[in-house]
Amino acid sequence: MDLATARVYAIGLRNRFRGITVREGVLLHGQAGWGEFCPFGDYSDDECVPWLRSALEAAERGWPAPLRDRVRVNATVPVVGPQEAYDIAVESGCRTAKIKVADARSTHVEDCERVAAVRDALGAGGAIRVDANGAWETDAAVSAIADLDRAAGGLEYVEQPCPTIEELAAVRRRTHVRIAADESIRRAEDPMKVAVSGAADVAVLKVAPLGGVRRALEVAESCGLPCVVSSAVESSVGLAAELALAAALPELDFACGLGTTSLLSADVTASSLTPVDGELTVRTQAPEPDLFGYVAADRVTRDRWLDRLHRVAGRREFVDEFR
Repeated sequence: MDLATARVYAIGLRNRFRGITVREGVLLHGQAGWGEFCPFGDYSDDECVPWLRSALEAAERGWPAPLRDRVRVNATVPVVGPQEAYDIAVESGCRTAKIKVADARSTHVEDCERVAAVRDALGAGGAIRVDANGAWETDAAVSAIADLDRAAGGLEYVEQPCPTIEELAAVRRRTHVRIAADESIRRAEDPMKVAVSGAADVAVLKVAPLGGVRRALEVAESCGLPCVVSSAVESSVGLAAELALAAALPELDFACGLGTTSLLSADVTASSLTPVDGELTVRTQAPEPDLFGYVAADRVTRDRWLDRLHRVAGRREFVDEFR
């Protein structure tokens, strides 16, 4: 891999996400195509290592053969008012929606109103899941889940209601709603050894933080739970790797969190991975970033990301790849 291929992008977000309003990252080109390196700013260089491994897999090796050619996806509803939440759900064409809750910008009452609005949009046959990003302690989680379950007319699951495995297990014993583990897996020191079976009913997998599609498949097998593949709000280049994982899983019972290009104000490619009728078509490699010129980062941002990339690429784990 030649780091001279690196292209740094900066794309505005339609709504604030994880405290940011612009999504940034690096595109890398290799013999198999394009890969994306885009760890969030709060990730240490150590935590960035799997993100670079994932980008290298896409660019140099490619992905395992798919087992399906289409993947059902959910709409993602950020912290917005009820009417906007309703509109997002309707316009998505999806029959499943994931709704952000427990955010500092929203009260619990407003969370319930957002959930109720999405239920109105999807109708009785739609599935609703909520994501708390580990914001609650155990008692607060149990109480909040009960309220949100009523507002939804039944939740499909609650994603990462509490930060720790022990808290997830405690909440799971006190609610009938399924519990999904996300951060507890992808930010674990060794995702292969995280014992989530007693703490969760569903495993949420993200390719980049786990080190690539093949590594994520190993984590899926190890955890022994039904899996949902979710994006890290990448451009379509990075999102293609998440889609490749969803296509390669032996079983895929739930819609995946891959309808996230709608959160971006632009994309690096004209072949954007946009759902049609709630589904994405599987691709064998990432699309060409033919619109990169419109989203290229400024010099300061570019230098900051290239410095980060070179620091991570210079670690012992990548000596062979970057000789």
